[in-house]
Amino acid sequence: MDSLLTQRALAQQIRAQGGHDLIVVKQNQPTLHAAIQRLFAEPPPSLPTDCWETATTTEKGHGRLETRTLERSAALVGYVEWPDAAQVLRRTCRRVILVTGEVQEETTYGITSLPPALVSAAQIEVLWRGHWAIEHKVHHVRDRTMGEDAGQIRKGSAPQALAALRNGLLRLLRAVGWTNIADALRHYGAYVDRALCLLSTRPAPSLPDFDTALQL
Repeated sequence: MDSLLTQRALAQQIRAQGGHDLIVVKQNQPTLHAAIQRLFAEPPPSLPTDCWETATTTEKGHGRLETRTLERSAALVGYVEWPDAAQVLRRTCRRVILVTGEVQEETTYGITSLPPALVSAAQIEVLWRGHWAIEHKVHHVRDRTMGEDAGQIRKGSAPQALAALRNGLLRLLRAVGWTNIADALRHYGAYVDRALCLLSTRPAPSLPDFDTALQL
C-alpha cells in the first residue's frame, strides 16, 4: 500500500484477518519514518549480519537504465510501535536517462509484517515493484488520463460505481491491444461507431482512408 494507507488500524485489520502487509512509510508517519531512516543512515556497529540483507536489480528500457536496491532489516522489531512489524525497508531507485545522461535518484522507506524467514529481500522487491505496476497502469491512469481526481461526484456510492466503470473500461481497452490509454480515448472519441462496437459483439467498421477522411 502507498503512504496514504499507512495507518495502524488498517495494518491491524489486515493481520487480524490473516493477511500480511507491505506499506510505504513517508512523512505522514513522522516518528516511524524517522526511525527507519536513521537505522539505514546510521546502522548500529553491533548489528548482526542476519538482521540485514540487500537485493539489487538492473533494467534497461524506455530510454533509461534503472538500478533498484532494496535493503531490509529486522533490527527495529520490538522498537517501533506498529502492528506485527517484522522488517523495515529502504528502496533506492537510480535512473539514468540514456539520451541526456541525466541521473535521477529516489529513496523510499517501508515496513512489512512479512518475517525474514518467509521472504527474501529479492522477493520483497518483486512485491514492491508489482504494487507500483498496479499504481501506474490503473490508479495513475484513472486519476490523470480519465480525470478521476477532478471528479465532483461525492454522494452515496456514485464514486465507487464510477471507479468500477473506469476499471472495466481499462481492462477492455488493454484486452483489445491498447497500451496508451490516452490514445485509445482520443481514438474512440473521434470514431463513436467504433466505440459502440467495442462495447458490443459487432466487429468494428474499418477506418476511412485519407481521401475520405478529408471529405468528412
